[in-house]
Amino acid sequence: MKIGVLALQGAVTEHMQMLSALDAETIPVRIPSELNGLDALVIPGGESTTISKLMSDYGLMEPIRKLAEQCFPIFGTCAGLVLLAKRVPNLEMETIGVMDIEVKRNAFGRQVDSFEANLEIPALHNGNFRGVFIRAPVVEKAESDVEVLCKLSDKPVAVRQGKLLACAFHPELTEDLRLHRYFLDIIKGDTDCKK
Repeated sequence: MKIGVLALQGAVTEHMQMLSALDAETIPVRIPSELNGLDALVIPGGESTTISKLMSDYGLMEPIRKLAEQCFPIFGTCAGLVLLAKRVPNLEMETIGVMDIEVKRNAFGRQVDSFEANLEIPALHNGNFRGVFIRAPVVEKAESDVEVLCKLSDKPVAVRQGKLLACAFHPELTEDLRLHRYFLDIIKGDTDCKK
């Protein structure tokens, strides 16, 4: 299995290490041609405005959007969640806009307000998961075809829609491989596309 990790900014190496630990081949993606031949893509955490600008500058926004619309598996963490959302109020940047969710950026405060929390994610074997939240977003609204995998303070922080998976926290900053393994299962599975 060959998985691309968008390598414009953010926790790129950490995602690649986790996927490699699960025997997936990983490729850093910086230009559109590097999307060719991939089985899936990870959009890491980082600064969503910066990543969006760089995606536009490097011509990646539209090719990734088209892939997502063709049932291509994408996993977005933190900034990746923001970039996958169709609606992000008060945001003057382009998103990929393929998940039927509305997201609020920096929902828990600034960098100094970063924290960790125990999360219950029933979709994972032994559902307890330690979430690392750094300037994290939350899902304010999710349409009926979006599966909420986990909540924190009654707000969704992990969601799935078909072969799209997104979370507000940073699983790549832990040693817990289960969420990445769950994404690999989505890639391999027969799940219908989101539409």
